[in-house]
Amino acid sequence: MKFTFSWLKDHLDTEATLDEVCEALTMLGLEVDGVEDRARDLAAFVAARVLSAEPHPEADRLRVCLVDTGMEEVQVVCGAPNAHTGMMGVFAPSGSWIPGTELRLKKTTIRGVESNGMLLSERELGVSDEHEGIVELSADTPLGAPYARVAGLDDPVIEIGLTPNRSDCAGIRGIARDLAARGLGALKGVPGWGGSVPGAFESPVAVRLELGDRPEACPLFAGRYIRGVSNGPSPKWVQDRLRAVGLRPISALVDITNYFTLDMGRPLHVFDADKLEGDVVVRMGRDGEEIDALDGRRYAADADMTLICDEAKGNAFGGIMGGEATGCTEDTVNVFLESALFDPLRTAATGRRIGVQSDARYRFERGVDPTSAVAGMEAATRMILDFCGGEASLPVVAGEEPDWRRRYRFRPERVESLGGVAVPAPRSVEILRTLGFEVGDGDEGGELSVAPPPWRPDILGEADLVEEVLRVHGFEHIPVADFPAPTVLPAPALTRAASRAAKLRRALAAAGMAEAVTFSFMPADRAALFGGGEAALRLDNPISSDLDCMRPSILPNLIDAARRNADGGRTAGALFEVGPVFRPGAAAIEPDGQLQAASGVRWGETARHWSERARPVDALDAKADALAALKALAAPVDKLRASADAPAWFHPGRSGALRLGAVALAWFGELHPRVLQALGASGPMVAFEAFPDAVPAPRAKASGKLRPALARSALQPVERDFAFVVAEEVDADSVLRAVRGADRMLVADAAVFDVYRGQGVEPGRKSLAVAVTLQPQDATLTDADLEAASARIVAAVGKATGAVLRS
Repeated sequence: MKFTFSWLKDHLDTEATLDEVCEALTMLGLEVDGVEDRARDLAAFVAARVLSAEPHPEADRLRVCLVDTGMEEVQVVCGAPNAHTGMMGVFAPSGSWIPGTELRLKKTTIRGVESNGMLLSERELGVSDEHEGIVELSADTPLGAPYARVAGLDDPVIEIGLTPNRSDCAGIRGIARDLAARGLGALKGVPGWGGSVPGAFESPVAVRLELGDRPEACPLFAGRYIRGVSNGPSPKWVQDRLRAVGLRPISALVDITNYFTLDMGRPLHVFDADKLEGDVVVRMGRDGEEIDALDGRRYAADADMTLICDEAKGNAFGGIMGGEATGCTEDTVNVFLESALFDPLRTAATGRRIGVQSDARYRFERGVDPTSAVAGMEAATRMILDFCGGEASLPVVAGEEPDWRRRYRFRPERVESLGGVAVPAPRSVEILRTLGFEVGDGDEGGELSVAPPPWRPDILGEADLVEEVLRVHGFEHIPVADFPAPTVLPAPALTRAASRAAKLRRALAAAGMAEAVTFSFMPADRAALFGGGEAALRLDNPISSDLDCMRPSILPNLIDAARRNADGGRTAGALFEVGPVFRPGAAAIEPDGQLQAASGVRWGETARHWSERARPVDALDAKADALAALKALAAPVDKLRASADAPAWFHPGRSGALRLGAVALAWFGELHPRVLQALGASGPMVAFEAFPDAVPAPRAKASGKLRPALARSALQPVERDFAFVVAEEVDADSVLRAVRGADRMLVADAAVFDVYRGQGVEPGRKSLAVAVTLQPQDATLTDADLEAASARIVAAVGKATGAVLRS
């Protein structure tokens, strides 16, 4: 909702400044979204006279101008071709901010001649893109006058954000009423509002309401025939106000209806009466019926829409937009003015169905003052006669004003009990009466009877009355209350699960994966490929026939998303999702069979880089993603064991599980070709699934116990290589664990650097080369120490895996 400051003052007698009004509006709940104060931006610029404009001695295209600002005479070097002696221009002094160029003007020397200020073009002023020359004002412009006032740009435009319940403030009158109640001035009367215009003849156009069993669609329709009008431009002050709030002036008749829509929150419409075929008929639409609207588009009506028609056709969607066939033009001579009431719910539904948002719809769907129909018609008639001439008929009214009157009890002490601030009863009554409420005399207990005004359909009980008193009195008067905390430490804002999910998302995004959000449902046959599809997980009322089962894994949805990306030309990528999965077999972790999972897929090739060639993604990429996820969960990744027992949807020879003891914390690997084929995807594609709920919670630290200081040895470490021959089924992880367990104080690190199968190694066995780092703590290792340590390592590995040293 936009309006100008001067327009507001037509309704509010106030001395308040713009800043005070804006602050009061926000405190009243009419939050100010913005203020466009062009006068503030242009305050430094004044009308000045060019006393002389001489050629620059060192530049053919420049002129040296002597400028009278009304305060002083200054020298300005100007390059505009239209600068000449005697002209009135717009002067900017040194130090001013130029809005069009966003530069601070400085005193300078141009080709050896001092320039102190600037004569401005429209582009430099920020009012248009014109920059061929400087602004030339009329010769009678007062010297030294502020440019904003001369150009009519000194009226600030205020924009407020209305909540849906405040339909009364969809008109400037309602905004002024709130400010008056707040104490920022007195509400003025509205000239011509509430009076009647005498009619000179019977209207040749009658109105009929033919709504059948839906009379609420249009309970009241007031109209008037006006003949002999001259539909020219509206007065400049009307055009200026409409332009200021973003509306384009069209003609006097149309501008008048727009003016009252904004001024009083009363939408109106004018029909070219000579284009009407018979009487005006308000009826429901008919299936297949179409209307060419004023926006140049054709819309289809149906039986649930309210239409304003004549005897032959539909001419307007009631409360939304008029039709092109009966629109007013400059040739219009006779008009029929409409001021009606339309059902808010039906208006909103119709607007959504045809996709039209108009100023009329904005107000009718929120609720228009039911008493304003006849008053608005009378006021608009008077303005049409003033602007366009003509002669008005007697009013035509069909239907009746709906019963809007209601009363609620109001106990002034409830303001304090509900709102927390004590407001004296007389002040509460004063606020309500200023807002237009009718307040009856109180009974012996002080209870009052209050009737809301017709423009406040949002008032539905005593609590709403309390809110009105609090809102106007000021929420800032509610006293601050201290709530003593049971502890000096704040309660955690996030649960452990939410914190883990956030860490997971951050870690996987850092690994180059994009987050996806998919349904928690999928087709049952697809769920069966991933260990699901049980009857217990079938949905009784699915949102779609192909989403009939709770997902046992996130991977099918991610694979489907990857397939669509690949089909669209994205031949490589990575997606992840953190969310719930549903498996009855997960009851060991979560009793209800629901647990959190972090899953991801990669497809195509790795990213191209100058340091290495692109290659197809493989199981180790998926393992790295799984480890990144577990590391983010603070899982003991150095204690995990890799095993080759991933589920059946992974490739049996290119996948694995990461286990802590017997519990699988994650699965990773290439996806099974059979699964990819069933889902219509093609490889290479790798995936992982990690389970945050399976990661053990960190142990609580003993009270007062601190982590020991890091002990770094100053002694030289020693690295020795071992080649162990083991059976083919023995994994490298078992060998490394045995090496580290041989002497935990001495073995600092162990890593496999080679695997050999071939000559010298029996079939069914393999050779694992392991580099072991020995870090002494107390003394340098002697040969005897090294031999003893090596013997312990060989013995430990042999005992654990049956390995022997390769000879």
